[in-house]
Formats: sequence, C-alpha cells, structure tokens
Amino acid sequence: MNDEVISRRLLLKRAGALGLLAGLQPLLASCASHPLLSPARPRPDISTLSGELIELVISERSFALDGQTGMAVLINGTIPGPLIRLREGQEVTLNVTNHLKEVSSIHWHGILLPSHMDGVPGVSFSGIEPGTTFTYRFPVKQSGTYWYHSHSGGQELQGMYGAMILDPIEPEPFQYDRDYVVMLSEWSEESAEVMLDNLKKFSGYYNFQKRDAREFLADAVRWGLWPALRNYAMWDEMRMDPTDFADVTASTFTYLMNGLPPAQNWIGLFRPGERVRLRFINAAAMTFFDVRIPGLTMTVVQADGQNIQPVTVEEFRFGPAETYDVIVQATEDRAYTIFAETMDRSGYARGTLAPRSGMEGEIPERRVRPLRTMEDMGMADHGNGHTGHVMKRSSMNLPGDPNDHGPMHGEDMKYAPESHGRDRSPILGSIPVKHGPDHHGTGNQTVAEYSKNRMHESGKGFEQSSRRILVYTDLKSLTPYRDQRAPEREIEIHLTGHMQRYMWSFDGKKYSDAPEPIRVRYGERVRFTFVNDTMMEHPLHLHGMWMQLENGSGAYLPRKHTVVVKPAERLSVMVSADAPGSWAFHCHLLMHMEAGMFRVVKVSA
Repeated sequence: MNDEVISRRLLLKRAGALGLLAGLQPLLASCASHPLLSPARPRPDISTLSGELIELVISERSFALDGQTGMAVLINGTIPGPLIRLREGQEVTLNVTNHLKEVSSIHWHGILLPSHMDGVPGVSFSGIEPGTTFTYRFPVKQSGTYWYHSHSGGQELQGMYGAMILDPIEPEPFQYDRDYVVMLSEWSEESAEVMLDNLKKFSGYYNFQKRDAREFLADAVRWGLWPALRNYAMWDEMRMDPTDFADVTASTFTYLMNGLPPAQNWIGLFRPGERVRLRFINAAAMTFFDVRIPGLTMTVVQADGQNIQPVTVEEFRFGPAETYDVIVQATEDRAYTIFAETMDRSGYARGTLAPRSGMEGEIPERRVRPLRTMEDMGMADHGNGHTGHVMKRSSMNLPGDPNDHGPMHGEDMKYAPESHGRDRSPILGSIPVKHGPDHHGTGNQTVAEYSKNRMHESGKGFEQSSRRILVYTDLKSLTPYRDQRAPEREIEIHLTGHMQRYMWSFDGKKYSDAPEPIRVRYGERVRFTFVNDTMMEHPLHLHGMWMQLENGSGAYLPRKHTVVVKPAERLSVMVSADAPGSWAFHCHLLMHMEAGMFRVVKVSA
C-alpha cells in the first residue's frame, strides 16, 4: 500500500473513533501475496481446522481486488478464515493470537457457551490486546451451520470472519452426497471509519439509484400528475427516499462468494443425480442477499443451524448473520449459477455448480431496483398505493396544538408510542416492561401510523416474481422445543433511527445514552416484541440464547439467533433465559450497531 493511503489511514486513526468504532490503525503491509491477488481462477477450498485444540492468528495485510487496494484483517492469512469443523458433545480450546496493533476479538455467532467466552469486548470480556493470546474454551452443545467473526470496530468488514460447522451426534434427517459452504460477504477499499463518516455527512452517500426527472415523468403518466406530485413531495417532506434499501451499496462494495468476486467464479462440483448440501451464510456487514439457482429448486432443511421441516422454494432473502442450509439436485449435465443479488439490486455475488471444472453458468437478467411505498412504511393508504398520510406527530406537537408550525421536518419527527394501532396481547400474570420513549435524545425520524405482522411477506423487490419465495411463516421446527411455557411477561422494544443524522437506536436511545441493561431473571420465559419504527429492515441478533420466532407454528416454533424485522413490522419471539450473564443484543448491520443500535441483556438470579 502506498504512503499516501497509509497517511490517510493514520490521519483517520488520530482523528478518533466514531461512536463504538474502535480505531482501525494500519500495520505495515506484508510482502506476501494474498489469494485474491492470484490469477482469475477458482480458488482451492478453504482450509479446515478440527480437533480439541485449534490455533488462530489475527493479522493485517494489504489487499487488492478489482483495481482497489485496502487493508484486510485476516484469520490464519485468508479471507474467509479457515473453516472450523467440530462435533457435538466435544470440548474445544481455541487459542487466538492477535498480531494487530489494536484490540481484537472473535465472537462465535449463534453458539451456546458461557458468557465470558462469547467474545464481545466491553460486555463479556475486555478484548484481545495486541501481541497477546486469548484462550476460548467451551463445550459444543449443538449442531448445524454457524460462523465466527470479529466484534471489534470494523474488522469484520475488513475480512475477519469464517464458517463453523458443528456435526451432530445423531444422524441427520436428510441425506446428501456433497457438502459446500457458500459464504457471502463484501469487500471495499474504504474502512468502516470512512463509511460511517460519509453516512453521517450524507445518509444517501452511497445511493446512486435515486429517482430522477425521467422517472417522475414516467410515474406521472402511470399514476396521473397530481398523485405523482403528492408522492414525490411527501417523500421529500419526510426527508426520506423510497429507493433507500441499503446504506452502503455496490458503489463501494464488491460482493464475494467464498472470498471470490463474481469474475473469479467460485465453482463447486455438481453431477447429475447427486444431492448437494449448500450451507449459505450471510457474513456481510451491511447487505441483504436474494439467493436463487436458476433451473433448480432448493429444499431448505435448516435455518440458523436448526433443523426445520423441509420446505421447497426457488429463492430466499436473508440478512446479515442469518444462515440457511438447502439441498439441491439436478438431472441435467450442465452448469448452474448460484446467484446472490443484493436487495437494492446494485450488485451481486455469484458462483457455479458444475459437473466439470472450467464451466461457467449463465448470469440471469438483472432486476430493476425496488421502491418503497407509503403502505410499506405503515402509512394509511389513499387508494392508489403510492401516497399516504404524513407521519404521526410526537405527543409534544399534536395536530391543532398552538405550537404546531406546519409540516414536520427531520428532527421534529419524534418517537410517538400512541401511533401504534395494534394493542399488545394480554399475558396473564405479566408485568409488561416498556422502555420509555425519548423525546429529547436521539429520537426517531418518523413513526408509522400502524405496525403489523409481516412474516408472511417476502419483502420488496419480489412483486413481479412468479417464483416461490421463502417467508418466515414457512419455518417450522422439525421437533417441538422442550420449553412450551407461556411467557411470564413481555418486553417491547422499538427500533428507532434518524437517517438524516445517521443515528440508530432502540426506544429512541443509542447505546451510549442507554439506561441500565435489559434485565431478565434466570429461568424466566419472556416474550420480546420488536416494533420497527424505521424504513429499513433490521437483522436483530441476541447472543447466548435462542429466540423462538412466533410465526404461528404452535409447538413447532423455529429457533433462530437472528431475526429480520421489516419496516412497520411488529414481530415477537420467545426466549427461555437459560444462560446467566451479560449478553449483547444488537442490529447486525455493522453501521447501525456502531451508530448506537445495541443493548445488553443481563440474565441473573
């Protein structure tokens, strides 16, 4: 890396971290080459580590891809890091040595373990200091597909992640001939510091798909001039954009499949008649992917590492940190493309399943970028699907109030709990916990007029699709979970944010301004209800404990470690507090977490 780039990074380092972001101090670039610098050809499978003792080394190296050079944080010298393969019932020791000049960490995502082994600096331990080795030791209590990643600053975005497979003691309820990890991620030469700084200066910094004059004229022809004017004016009045599906896009990201960009085309062997298991892991920091394999159906057999009743689909969407295991089978002797298109349609990752090396599947036709509507945002519809009422006002500035000075703008749009039209279901014997709204702190840019269950919806961007899309109501556990108790109480948490300021929070408060931890009694059965008051999808991750998604499956509620909450959605999960200690709870969009969408859940006697 040249002196100019190093100087820029040092300057950013000295300028100080933003929010929770730790500084990303660079190291001198190693002269050794990296796999992604090799000629464009399929890379050999990532190395696999197993056994009772595993050694991992964190280091930093200059890294070039598609003509861009940046600094990568590597585990054992590769992106992704090595595949860790363990067996249910064993105990593992992982020695992690930090060769960086900054604190680092590894979080074992979705793994049930003691809280002090969870790997979150400031919550479960102090982090791995430069030049030191930290020993993780825990029993393997589960099976399935999981992954691991840094929980320190922007290191995850710089390449510090890897897959983790836990083989079961009992035979699995499905059969297959081959087994591949398909890990999706992003790469940018920009550091997380720079990205967050750009977003705080201008929240639409990376969005190059905004509506323009030509699109307005086309909308006026379709809807009529007056409805089109109303729609455009309303979005402008709210200082929002209906094309806002991804805070960071292909304008800076290259999307990777198993560490390879689309041009290098990751390849997996796939012969006619074979059943192949694909373990999809979304290791992206900021990207939702829509995954399909044209010409094939996919039978989903696991969600977040847990066996589910098989469901056959043609496409699925998943957010950062989610995993899906699917089985595919072909009768034709040809190449098939694994196509992972970003939700905002700005880019894609891809690979090929083929009977012979050197083959390449066709890239399907790209889809147009979607648009959000007022109805999607929880706004009352005016009958044409494109307009709606203005957002509810804060209780401090009600309609007709003498302090009402006209339409709200930006920071005047605050969190308004009275705006949610659906009451919570009463729970006998419960003492509802409600974190109070913050009218004076971070606040919320807008509040939907109503929130509702949207688990049966596939999401925006699939309106013209005839394919069978996976939805949350499809997920049913293969066997009933042992704890079928009714919840003792409900904890309602609102997802809040302010795009113009690029602030993200729970209940109107970012983590640095948050009250005491969310306290749960050990052994308690709790319902968490998430209400999304923002226009973005949020993948919420609870460390250390399963969330049972209340999707109408009765005794067969699926267990997940990460749940995606759509805009204007009210979604509930059940949690059995069976893991004492302090646990992180946060949005798994890295920039949202760093900007404040983070809490601690404390389980105690």
